[in-house]
Amino acid sequence: MDRVYVCSCFGVTEKQVKQHAENGACTPRQIASACKAGTDCGSCVRRIQAILGRGACPRRELADQGQPVLSELEEAA
Repeated sequence: MDRVYVCSCFGVTEKQVKQHAENGACTPRQIASACKAGTDCGSCVRRIQAILGRGACPRRELADQGQPVLSELEEAA
């Protein structure tokens, strides 16, 4: 079996976390919104952070600059 579980509380795999990251989730909170990983016991949050790394992410760059992130997303929609 090729499944590596990141979040055992909700059965979320590393592959699923990476897929959500490819779809634009840049932070553990955004991953949590996408699949609930990290919202129960929290033991997987550091692993999620490691998977996300510090790669390029437009939303994170906005947040790092102190700009509103959600309003930017709503305008793009």
